[in-house]
Amino acid sequence: MRLVLALLFAAAPAFAEDPPVTPKADDGGFSLMEEGMKLVMRGMMEEMQPALDEMGKALDEAGPALKGFGEEIGPKIRQLIALIDDIENYDAPVMLPNGDILIRRNAPLLPKMGPQADPLPGPNGEIEL
Repeated sequence: MRLVLALLFAAAPAFAEDPPVTPKADDGGFSLMEEGMKLVMRGMMEEMQPALDEMGKALDEAGPALKGFGEEIGPKIRQLIALIDDIENYDAPVMLPNGDILIRRNAPLLPKMGPQADPLPGPNGEIEL
């Protein structure tokens, strides 16, 4: 019995201590969930960093080729956009059984010039087409 009392008195100072203070979001600290997410995100970034570095090197190497491609295809895309006019003038694409794709114009295309007269023959009688 004396042993039990001695153990209780020895443990009494531990019960008298204040409970540990947990940080609150109000006083600028981070909760355990926030700390855990920060650790997870740091780990992911460390794992992904080599792949991101390699991708950056590949883009640096491909940059001149892509620039040349853009300069080459840019005028052709502008011509295509000029031909299309407005995308709302077309119906949805239709795929035929043979695999062909039709994109029908739903608004009639107005001629940009008036009707042309027949070409006049040249000095030797030839007609330029």
